[in-house]
Amino acid sequence: MMTDPTIPVTEDELHAYVDSELPAERRSDVERWLAEHPADAERVQSWRSMAEALHARYDSIVNEPVPPRLDLDGLDRQPRRWVIGAMAASVAAFAVGGAVGWVARGAASSPSPLQALAGEALDAHRLYVVEVRHPVEVPGDEKAHLQQWLTRRCGRTVQAPELETTGLKLVGGRLLPGPTGPASFLMYESTSGERFTVYATKVGIEAAEMRYTAQGTTAALSWAERGVSYVVSGSSDRTRLTQVARLVYDQSERTGG
Repeated sequence: MMTDPTIPVTEDELHAYVDSELPAERRSDVERWLAEHPADAERVQSWRSMAEALHARYDSIVNEPVPPRLDLDGLDRQPRRWVIGAMAASVAAFAVGGAVGWVARGAASSPSPLQALAGEALDAHRLYVVEVRHPVEVPGDEKAHLQQWLTRRCGRTVQAPELETTGLKLVGGRLLPGPTGPASFLMYESTSGERFTVYATKVGIEAAEMRYTAQGTTAALSWAERGVSYVVSGSSDRTRLTQVARLVYDQSERTGG
């Protein structure tokens, strides 16, 4: 199966590449991306180094027999002394089986700012896409006014992407509160009633690669560029979502809005 090498590589794909779980047809695209993006290549190498260090530390003990003190038959007789040992064995086994993903993705930590932002954008998406009469504050046929208004309120240039090639027409937009200031929220709709939204706000991150987030029947692709985070939300059809997000990404790269 052929893939489009111009589609931005997501963080999930980088992790899959490191874990040797990336589909074969996408591998060459990721390797090309890494050759052209030294920062991502450095991150991938650091993840691999962590994996090698963890394997070197734990491979020798992962297949050891269970110590007698952890024998299930004796647990009732020693309810306290076995706890620390059991926890240590569990951590060791877990570190070998999924070390790279756990260390790099921070499974035990709170969501990153961009992950939290994607969650907020998805909440707004679900709230407004079901509206029939009032999905937006300013309609799409007042596009010039909408862009000027959002630009003034958000303190950055806001330009509504042209998504007609994906079958989507601008419904309009509204102003929403963001984590560090106002956020622009634009809605698009196809002739079949399918809706996508583009949420953008200033963040304290200069740049971050595209990341996929799914919640039930909705999903989002989010990234940051030049201190602005973008979240494109829609159906959980990842291929369709990527098609729309790619257009938004390309146009924001050219216009900075």
